[in-house]
Amino acid sequence: MEISAGIQASLAGRYASALFDLAAEKGTVTAVESDLEKLEAGLDQSDELRQLTTNPQVSRKDAQKAVWGVAAIMGLAELTQNFLGTLAQNRRLGQLPAIIRAFRAIAAAQRGEVTAEVTSAHALTDAQLSTLEQKLKAREGRTVKLTTKVDPDLLGGLVVTIGSKRIDGSIRTRLNTLANAMKSA
Repeated sequence: MEISAGIQASLAGRYASALFDLAAEKGTVTAVESDLEKLEAGLDQSDELRQLTTNPQVSRKDAQKAVWGVAAIMGLAELTQNFLGTLAQNRRLGQLPAIIRAFRAIAAAQRGEVTAEVTSAHALTDAQLSTLEQKLKAREGRTVKLTTKVDPDLLGGLVVTIGSKRIDGSIRTRLNTLANAMKSA
């Protein structure tokens, strides 16, 4: 498996690589990827969980106990629970969002997929997502897995990020470009 140099060079990438290698060895890549998606949703939805992962005043031992408790409640696999404990012991829980993104990229590369992060002003329908997925598949020449986020500040349109490429079709960017053009005129 070839992992991009950018992922390998980053701290989050090294942790994600190690987790991927362990999961591949045990044949649980899909389960771990599912666990990480649950964790990502938990981080997005819970201020307490996000604060736990970033608060330097929480001791390593307390952080480890807390993440093990959260992992048990979420029904995460043993490998994922142990990995979270290791992150807590090494004071790397704050890197969890980046580790999740890196793991997702590694797993997608292994499957021959490319991951596209789609940010829109409002939630997209299944039909819109399907159409977008087909257009991106035609553009990239391989299977595209979409992850979506909603950012009302975009006002409308989409921002699609595939690896280091960014396609910004948001109304916010168009208005900013227009405002800058009017200032320089």
